[in-house]
Amino acid sequence: MKRLMKGSVLIAAIGLGVSSVVLADDEKANGVRNCTVATLDGLYVFAASGFIIPASGPAQPKAILEWIRFNGDGTVFVAGATRSLNGVVAQIPGGGGGSYTVTDLVPQDGGCAGTLTFAPLTFDLFIQSKGEEKIWIIQTNPNNVFQGTATRVSR
Repeated sequence: MKRLMKGSVLIAAIGLGVSSVVLADDEKANGVRNCTVATLDGLYVFAASGFIIPASGPAQPKAILEWIRFNGDGTVFVAGATRSLNGVVAQIPGGGGGSYTVTDLVPQDGGCAGTLTFAPLTFDLFIQSKGEEKIWIIQTNPNNVFQGTATRVSR
C-alpha cells in the first residue's frame, strides 16, 4: 500500500511539473508576454542625437545625455541632463517628470513597445525583452529627426 501511495505521489508530482513546463513553453510559442509599465523599472542613461528642422533655415544638430528613472508605474523622473543644441551646450538640472506606456509588440517577437511623454515632447519606445538592458527611442514630434538608446545602469 505504501509503495502504491509513493508511486501515485511521484506520478502526480511529475505530471504537475511537466504541465507547468508545457504551459510556459506554450506561452513562449504563442508570444504571450507581460509587457506592462512594470517592465521598465530602474535608472537608465539616455544618449541620443539628431536634428531639429526649423520652419526656416537649415536643420540644427542636437544631442543629449540624460539620466531617466523609470519608476515601474508609468511615471519617469529626469535626474539631470547635458544637451547640445546647434553647438550651444547646456546642463539641465534634474526635477522634470513625465509618463510612459508599455505594450506587446505586434508581430510578437519577444520585445515590447511603448511611448514616453515629457509634455510637449513625445517619443516611441522599442524595448528589449523584459526591459533588462536597452531601450531604443525615437522622437515623434514634427520637425525632429532624433533617436538614441537608453541603457539601464541600476534598478
